[in-house]
Amino acid sequence: MPKRKEMKRPPSDRQATATKRPTVTDSPRRDWRSIALWGGSIVVMGAFIAFLASGVASEKLGVPDGVESVAVGEARHVEGEIDYDGHPAGGEHSSVWLNCGAYPDPVPEENAVHSLEHGAVWITYEAGGENVDIDRLNGFAGRNKVIVSPVLAQEPPVLVTAWARHMEAQAADDPRINQFIVEFAGAASAPEPGGLCTGGIGQPGRSG
Repeated sequence: MPKRKEMKRPPSDRQATATKRPTVTDSPRRDWRSIALWGGSIVVMGAFIAFLASGVASEKLGVPDGVESVAVGEARHVEGEIDYDGHPAGGEHSSVWLNCGAYPDPVPEENAVHSLEHGAVWITYEAGGENVDIDRLNGFAGRNKVIVSPVLAQEPPVLVTAWARHMEAQAADDPRINQFIVEFAGAASAPEPGGLCTGGIGQPGRSG
């Protein structure tokens, strides 16, 4: 008898999957693409950081011309009024600091000196200020740790003060004022540069 011819059954899906060889991918090329993407990201990030660093460096212009060092006494807290010799730039002061900002009237010097101890810059002008752009000066009060206020019988049109530092200016648009703020606001030259300039006394923008 002739032998029955066996018919080959098509392989099942499971068998086909088991016997199918995986497709060979070009893994080296994919790896190089990943490396290139990471490398490009690092380069871009480094350039951005360098840009920010250059901006900070360009803003730090150093001590402006005309800044004078002032001899000040010990940074000690005392009670009551203090008879300062001229416009104070440090020394004894009140135990409560003055809140930073712009004031339309003279402020207590004892409290302002405490703010100087905390690294504040104090910009003053002669009360009345007919020859000074007060609005421009008040604009500096938007910066961190800056006080702006009038002073009775002040001789220079503008006087900029930090702890143990003075600088006179003839006009509010003197570029050295901004340079002074950049150099000394919150600077380590103050006894307590990390101290607060809020939470003390005074309400900027209000009289009395």
